[in-house]
Amino acid sequence: MQAETMRAPRARFSIQCLDAAGNERWTETVDNLVLNAGKTEIVDKFLKAASYSAAWYLLLKGTGTIAAGDTLASHAGWTELQPYSGSNRPAITWGTTSGGSNTSTTVAVSINATATVAGAGIANVQTGTSGILYNAADFATARSVVNGDTLNVTVTISVS
Repeated sequence: MQAETMRAPRARFSIQCLDAAGNERWTETVDNLVLNAGKTEIVDKFLKAASYSAAWYLLLKGTGTIAAGDTLASHAGWTELQPYSGSNRPAITWGTTSGGSNTSTTVAVSINATATVAGAGIANVQTGTSGILYNAADFATARSVVNGDTLNVTVTISVS
């Protein structure tokens, strides 16, 4: 009998950038790297039944390469971007899980500053660096955003 393997739940980010008039500027679909902290979170919360929070938030990353050991408090290869109002990461609302996969509702991020976005990630805290950085993904090419743009982000998380 062959054993079935399962990868850590991974995410695919589908991102559409619209200008102020609603015209599409660019799109990007990218798969993530589940970080060591994310893998530990899965084992601790599911198998050990440690304290769990169902809240997850979208973060945007600048240029630089992600590494498996990155955390919210320490990611020397890149910086988190906040080209939107406030300092809160936008909340992710998950849909219904089926067949080992779940797709979020679209997270609309209103851009209010010029920036170069080079990727995305998921964290379990809305602000600060004390939470879990579950994953991060680098775009194939860094993309520009300007004041008035909207990023429509859909996250699909899957083990299949």
